Amino acid sequence: MSDPRINDRIRVSEVRLVGPAGEQVGVVAIDQALRLAREADLDLVEISPGSVPPVCKIMDYGKFKYEAAQKVREARKNQVNTVLKTVRFGLKIDDHDFETKVGQVRKFLKAGDKVKVMVVFRGREQSRPEMGVRLLRRLSEGVTEFGIVESNPSIDGRSMVMVIGPLKNKAEARAEAKKAQQKAEPASATEDK
Repeated sequence: MSDPRINDRIRVSEVRLVGPAGEQVGVVAIDQALRLAREADLDLVEISPGSVPPVCKIMDYGKFKYEAAQKVREARKNQVNTVLKTVRFGLKIDDHDFETKVGQVRKFLKAGDKVKVMVVFRGREQSRPEMGVRLLRRLSEGVTEFGIVESNPSIDGRSMVMVIGPLKNKAEARAEAKKAQQKAEPASATEDK
């Protein structure tokens, strides 16, 4: 985005002027608008160059640029990136270990992250891919309330891969976690008394 034109760079005969407090002054000649801006010890900034006549506002240009930069920085801070987490296990996984892995996948999906689930085949296990599909299907059924299968199981070298996406995006998950934390804080404060 290019910087707006200010003061003497505005090359039109008349402008629609907005005062320093946001009040509408009306359509005035450019030299009168510049004079009003100088009297207020502020800048004349072109807000809407596309309109006829262009809209200009009397304001402190340095403060305007600073606030715009703050908004951009705040937007960047609130931006969230979905992370692809990986969970690996073998074909001969024990039931308890499998439940632990399902718990991990649930935790990642609750946080709004995608999960890449890999079943690693060793030796002769490669000749039995249907067992890997069965294991991945069992896992996907265990996490249906938190995520959906985005890519069905596929063979990738010595492993079988499946991607599960969260039902809630990262921002929604973060907001929900914050809300739960705020509910928990007053409850723990009343228990302490």
